[in-house]
Amino acid sequence: MAGRLAVIGAGLMGSGIAQVAAQAGWTVSLRDLDQPAVRRGLTAIRTSLDRFAAKGTLTAEQVAVTLDRITPTTELEAAADADIVVEAVFERLDVKQEVFRALDRLCRPDTVLATNTSAIPITQIAAATQRPESVVGTHFFSPVPMMKLCELVRGLQTSDATLATARGFAEQVGKVCVVVNRDVAGFVTTRLITAFVVEAVKLVESGVISAEDLDTACRLGFGHPMGPLATADLTGVDVLLHAARNIHTDTADGKFVPPELMQRMVAAGQLGRKTGRGFYSYE
Repeated sequence: MAGRLAVIGAGLMGSGIAQVAAQAGWTVSLRDLDQPAVRRGLTAIRTSLDRFAAKGTLTAEQVAVTLDRITPTTELEAAADADIVVEAVFERLDVKQEVFRALDRLCRPDTVLATNTSAIPITQIAAATQRPESVVGTHFFSPVPMMKLCELVRGLQTSDATLATARGFAEQVGKVCVVVNRDVAGFVTTRLITAFVVEAVKLVESGVISAEDLDTACRLGFGHPMGPLATADLTGVDVLLHAARNIHTDTADGKFVPPELMQRMVAAGQLGRKTGRGFYSYE
């Protein structure tokens, strides 16, 4: 099913989606706002591919072919001929709606417009377009080349054909899909992990337990590969803070009120692995 894909946003998620699609034979346009952002995305892809090559799971030729399939750009017009567009920009409704308004004008009528949002209802994003039936959630997980899950999310008007196309794409790039039939804020996986992380932070914040012991309890008691606070560091404390706020705004459910500790960490730039410090130090 390989065709033309445009990925909007060359950050960790966008570059990962571009990588797995190019590995699966897709011709990919990787777009971000400026050249430094695009270069960082390409560097992340190259580094990831080199790791696979070092382990013997990819050949040098496969790495080169994959990179050749990815075209970096700062022009949104690069999405005009895409069969599928996946948006992976900052997790804020107004930012995403601005992107989708532009894509609605630029893209072919048959193009599937997908969003990688982890918490914002698809229906709200689709409302920025004249084709809500063509908008779908494709929530990939980080790091995309390693994580097998893709959460497919229906908006109120997402068509069966759009969902089927999104599933076909996700499965072809190696993902296992689950379908969320109603786009409640946070969907399923983000809603669960956000509630878990919020409660974990509250326990640490109030002095009940240390971050290290809490994560150990979850690993050994529940069989989790990582504890919730290590997961927050990997995902980005800021990302989960935004998710908690979005879910709380939509539901008014008190269990999603972000703890003060999370808010202070984000204000201080302690966002997890990407900044070298979060609930743990990576320096």
